[in-house]
Amino acid sequence: MVLADKAYSSRTLREHLRRRGIRAAIPVPADQRGHQGGRPPAFDREAYKQRNTVERCINRLKQWRGLDTRCDKTATTSPDSTS
Repeated sequence: MVLADKAYSSRTLREHLRRRGIRAAIPVPADQRGHQGGRPPAFDREAYKQRNTVERCINRLKQWRGLDTRCDKTATTSPDSTS
């Protein structure tokens, strides 16, 4: 299952996922509702809530200074490196 925000709500992406049998929980932006006719895409609100929880957790981890990322460990960005 693909969980994404409204920025990834394109018809092309949804068709790509559907052809491969992949379910998606992507909300439709308010300005696109009702356009192009047809049935609106299914939306699993509970799965989307879980995506939000995971995303907030990752953002908190990224803000925590004690957690180094891979780019922080390179010699060019390390505070120990000599120029």
